[in-house]
Amino acid sequence: MDGVTAIANILRMEGVEFIGCVPYQPLLEAAAIAGIRPIIFRQESTGIHMVDGYSRVTNGKKLGVFMMQNGPGAENGFGGVAQAFSESVPILLLPAGMPREKRGIHPNFYPTRSYETITKWSEEMNTVERIPDLMRRAFAKLRSGRLGPVLLEIPQDVATAELPEELFNYEPPRTVLQQADPTDVSRAAKALLAADRPIIHAGQGVLYAEATPELIELAEFLQAPVMTSLPGKSAFPETHPLALGAGGPSTTGAVNKYLKSSDLVCGIGCSFTKTNFAQTIPAGKTIIHATNDEDAIGRESKCDYPVLGDAKLVLRQLLDELKSQAGGPRPTNQALQDDIKAVNVEWLAKWMPKLTSNETPMNPYRVVWDLMHSVDLDNTIITHESGSAREYLVPFWEARAPRSFIGWGKSTQLGYSLGLIMGAKMAAPEKLCINVMGDLAFSTVGLDVETAVRCKIPTMTIVINNAYMSIYDDSRFPVALEKYNVKTLSGEFSEVAQAMGAYTEKITDPSNIIPAIKRGVAATEAGQTVVLEFITKDEGEYSKF
Repeated sequence: MDGVTAIANILRMEGVEFIGCVPYQPLLEAAAIAGIRPIIFRQESTGIHMVDGYSRVTNGKKLGVFMMQNGPGAENGFGGVAQAFSESVPILLLPAGMPREKRGIHPNFYPTRSYETITKWSEEMNTVERIPDLMRRAFAKLRSGRLGPVLLEIPQDVATAELPEELFNYEPPRTVLQQADPTDVSRAAKALLAADRPIIHAGQGVLYAEATPELIELAEFLQAPVMTSLPGKSAFPETHPLALGAGGPSTTGAVNKYLKSSDLVCGIGCSFTKTNFAQTIPAGKTIIHATNDEDAIGRESKCDYPVLGDAKLVLRQLLDELKSQAGGPRPTNQALQDDIKAVNVEWLAKWMPKLTSNETPMNPYRVVWDLMHSVDLDNTIITHESGSAREYLVPFWEARAPRSFIGWGKSTQLGYSLGLIMGAKMAAPEKLCINVMGDLAFSTVGLDVETAVRCKIPTMTIVINNAYMSIYDDSRFPVALEKYNVKTLSGEFSEVAQAMGAYTEKITDPSNIIPAIKRGVAATEAGQTVVLEFITKDEGEYSKF
């Protein structure tokens, strides 16, 4: 067999069912022969976003794979890979490369070297005989430790070289998970029991480890309130009486109060990275940091109790140690639960005029509020977009089950949500899959709606069209705004989507929001890709403290 046939057969052995691409590279035909469906995109980044969403929603149990054309294809994919790297998403990238004798000749692009800074591992398949071993290493890295993109470049001459059958000896590698040092667990448990006002800060590591049951058990044992990071939103059910909500750029009243008043912050499966897209941990807190990434411990701030290991295994160790030290769970703290509820009721009341506004042009908060009350939240996956759409959605959307909400924000590339939600639908076809994006974001990636239509991926895209870049405060560029009107945009996006075969509606009156959403849901259930364009006002007020 030749090199690409060997690669395709290995992908099939690993359970890969589809592969994203923009033609052409030789692996495309080999994958199709092996029974792996190629999904052709309009541009590389959206395709990479799609396999990213697939890996997320399956928690890495099934892995998204994307192949790229030699040269411009690999060059165009850079942004999508950078986004996945910043979000620690496990995806396999298989760019074609120049023949080996062309290495180092200007201007030939060398993906292995160029992608080193935005991948967990980047390597060249330098001989056909090494393909099984390199693929084994790639899948091992995709399943273990801190997750992230892995790249294997396929030089043109290796793709067509013959691999003797006796050298094709591939077996899928096992996932390797790590427990924590028992001494570290014991120290962390003692600190938790000694704390007066502990708070749990859960990240997306809880989601990948499928550790929500253990997280709930820990919160109830300690009677400790739980906030999540933005990528961790949905790791803890926001219907739970100890739930505070997610801490993105915008957040809830309860997160704001309890994070500030806590004396100990117990991070589980998070990075504690200081970023504009997370709540800052106030100074003076005792910090427990449980993570599978040794590089994250103490990265930007002190860590009093580091605990290195898989979130699910560490939570189980921690629970066992707490039971050993304390003897039993704390009694239900009804006063705490009542206060969490009261704080969020008071906070939400301040936002109800916007969430229920009847003004026209419509308030985007009304669109989000009506959307949340029109769909089956237990059967829905939703993601936000970069910019204002994120702020409208994150604090107010009630995430009930793991992966019902896809939060993101270490890098914030416009248009990410479209590919993400396509990948979510591929991973969970029985779910209603929605992305909420602004008009500028749709402008960057909207032509890949045709990909969803053509490939029968029935997602629902909500376009918040205010013809304006609301996320940027006018004070940032007063002269540019006054002289050149740099924030104003235009476009008829429902018409664009309709021309590509999607079911579309344009909604201008708030009384039509819910009926339009219900028609859109029915259309997705009938197998149609849906784009609903809502004409809204410029709304620049966000739930920030």
